[in-house]
Amino acid sequence: MIPQLFVEKIDLGDGRSITIETGRLAKQADGSVVVRMGDTMILATAVSARTSNPGVDFLPLTVDYREKFAAAGRFPGGFFKREARPSDSEVLTMRLVDRVLRPLFPDDYHAETQVMIQLMSHDETVMPDALAGLAASAALAVSDIPFYNLISEVRVARIDGKLVINPNREELEKSDIDMMIGASMDSVAMVEGEMKEISEAEMIEAIKFAHEAIKVQIQAQYRLQEAFGKKEIRTYEGERENEEIYAKVKAAAYDKIYAIAKVGSAKHERGAAFAEVKEEVKALFTEEELAADGDLVSKYFYKTNKEAVRNVVLELGVRLDGRKTTDIRPIWCETDYLPRVHGSSLFTRGETQALATVTLGTSREANQIDSPSEQGEEKFYLHYNFPPFSTGEAKPLRGTSRREVGHGNLAQRALKNMIPADCPYTIRVVSEVLESNGSSSMATVCAGTMALMDAGVQMVKPVSGIAMGLITDGEKFAVLSDILGDEDHLGDMDFKVTGTADGITACQMDIKIDGLRYDIMEQALAQARDGRLHILGKLTETIAAPRADVKAHAPKIITRTIPGNFIGALIGPGGKVIQELQKATGTTIVINEVDEQGVIEILGTDPAGIEAVLAKIASITFKPVLGEAYEVKVIKMLDFGAVVEYTAAPGNEVLLHVSELAWERTENVADVVKMGDVFQVKYLGVDPKTKKEKVSKKALVPRPPREDKKE
Repeated sequence: MIPQLFVEKIDLGDGRSITIETGRLAKQADGSVVVRMGDTMILATAVSARTSNPGVDFLPLTVDYREKFAAAGRFPGGFFKREARPSDSEVLTMRLVDRVLRPLFPDDYHAETQVMIQLMSHDETVMPDALAGLAASAALAVSDIPFYNLISEVRVARIDGKLVINPNREELEKSDIDMMIGASMDSVAMVEGEMKEISEAEMIEAIKFAHEAIKVQIQAQYRLQEAFGKKEIRTYEGERENEEIYAKVKAAAYDKIYAIAKVGSAKHERGAAFAEVKEEVKALFTEEELAADGDLVSKYFYKTNKEAVRNVVLELGVRLDGRKTTDIRPIWCETDYLPRVHGSSLFTRGETQALATVTLGTSREANQIDSPSEQGEEKFYLHYNFPPFSTGEAKPLRGTSRREVGHGNLAQRALKNMIPADCPYTIRVVSEVLESNGSSSMATVCAGTMALMDAGVQMVKPVSGIAMGLITDGEKFAVLSDILGDEDHLGDMDFKVTGTADGITACQMDIKIDGLRYDIMEQALAQARDGRLHILGKLTETIAAPRADVKAHAPKIITRTIPGNFIGALIGPGGKVIQELQKATGTTIVINEVDEQGVIEILGTDPAGIEAVLAKIASITFKPVLGEAYEVKVIKMLDFGAVVEYTAAPGNEVLLHVSELAWERTENVADVVKMGDVFQVKYLGVDPKTKKEKVSKKALVPRPPREDKKE
């Protein structure tokens, strides 16, 4: 039996449209939809367990996004012809969706929940990541899973001054804004993107524009939900509560926590003080009571702690470390810390520290991107590492986490547009977070800027970054500059902004409350600008401008372009010429063919080695001009002439025939020239008889007059 289909259409207003369909695929999932734009089709499913695991006090939500190679009519690369671990781009899309969905489930809903999104058909004119949030929300909309608010996500770009929703990749390359916005009908929940030095007002304008488009997409989900038949939300067992225990914990802990919070202290000192209060609270209960209700005691202590800390900020304007809301923690910086890397820097702000390194290479070291929706390469990329010791913890290492991928991507986007377009190097920046108490990704941006300048990369402008927070009770609010880890955890917003002195280059915002007002967002951006410029001043005090050149031990790169027909001669049979040249000169030589030209990159630390490669290239590509004179050196004596080498092109040889040595008849070549002699010859072109190049020594001297014959 053909299933009944339910379809809703979203008109983007420019001839493009998006459709949402349910009822055809994956009907055993709690909710499933297919979202289509052009020929791009995404299947999203939502499934949640009917019961929660005992002892779980959080939402075990998994958001998974995968792109199938078959969707683009391609095979997976590599030996193992099957999709395996997710790519960085897939992980980034997962994070974009997760960050919007997670806060909108009920606080007491703890059932295992999976939202799976799959790219099933790919249209090159449609970027699928912009549809993933819509698909996920629509799958939840047609399910019975408890979910507060429907959402959607869109990409917004600005091309030639005009804002555009969900552009294609070609259009995006012309844009000075690339932002993903996630929102409900009444509130923006997530912003992430990169910009080319735009103002705060321009950023707000783009967010508002995107939010209006999102509202249209949410309305379509409600229509689909109604047509499909809105399911009754399932009942579930919420968290256990006990008002008597809560009152007892709060009465014992609130004032003590408030007193600790308002004094201002370091992270570990403050943590020890809070832990001591918690032990005092637990001592008020018997062992039997703790065995039965210990989880409630811990839960209510956290709730009391959060309330007290937030009230200190709202009532006194004092933060956990004693700062005012606009204060930036003390900063100290250092460059050239590691003696043998190509560039390095240390950035320390309060209890957060990042060590950044820069490595310079050829195009061979570019990061290759090979996914169903995108192919290409990155000549600038940044990796971020967050080891457990940075927070004083011992944890098992499980490979690169989603968080590390996301933070590294944010820092990369912050810096990449400040790398000059004509930079010949492939550049890898690595940030090692050595201490963390708030905003290690912004420390990475700052450390990365200084390391790049230390490496001699001629950055267009230096970039700094800051993380902003928010605490509000619905009426009063406080915007916090340069937030601590605890302020991120206990607060209502995490808003990271990076930029130069002239504008914003990247941002990432997560909202944990409903209904963030635009006036609060505007204040946060204005406050962020002041903090960002303060931090930028500290960076430029440490290193005011990029070093004029790369370091002595760092590789220098020289680029040359040769006609395409000379590429084979430079490579040699089986690569023999280029391999021997690299070995002899201690260089790395990379040849790329572009528009029938050979683009040669020469990388080396020894200037003499680089010069030797340039000389070899000059020799191979040397082409004498008819009628011109050239200096040559005798390298071989023959009975019928001498083999000479162009001194301007070593290795480029030609026969100087005995008949071209002198106007007089020459019986013995050695009477005119000897081994090692250097002199000028004239290039006569190719001899039509022998089909070989011909040069002449005698052609450069006057012909002697003929003597009359005696009668």
